[in-house]
Amino acid sequence: MVNPAEAYGQTVKLGGDPRELEATILIRAASRLQKLKDDWQPRSPDVLPALQYNRQIWTIFASSVTDGSSELPTDIRQNLANLALFVFKQTLAVQTSSDPQKLDSLININRQIAAGLFQKPTAQDETTTG
Repeated sequence: MVNPAEAYGQTVKLGGDPRELEATILIRAASRLQKLKDDWQPRSPDVLPALQYNRQIWTIFASSVTDGSSELPTDIRQNLANLALFVFKQTLAVQTSSDPQKLDSLININRQIAAGLFQKPTAQDETTTG
């Protein structure tokens, strides 16, 4: 499976919609985590790669929102950075627990952010952010 950084780089080169790409990658990660939860086996060899994939995505997000060249409003950048920190902490909690319910927050965050990214910005949104 392609890692998130490679997928993102390929889409940027091809001129695809970055919001749609980010949403798709988040949904892919949420699906992998949901599959883990549905077939929960704490010692499964699939646990670590799925968590690493999700963490890579959030590392990319954290890096981009903390970069000074980010065009996002400061409050959104801060919220995404805080979510990334939560994702990192929750990932560690999953790794040190045998409770599959700990995956719920990671799955839900990815799905909610993806849903927001799939929504097309309105003209009003564009005037307030750009």
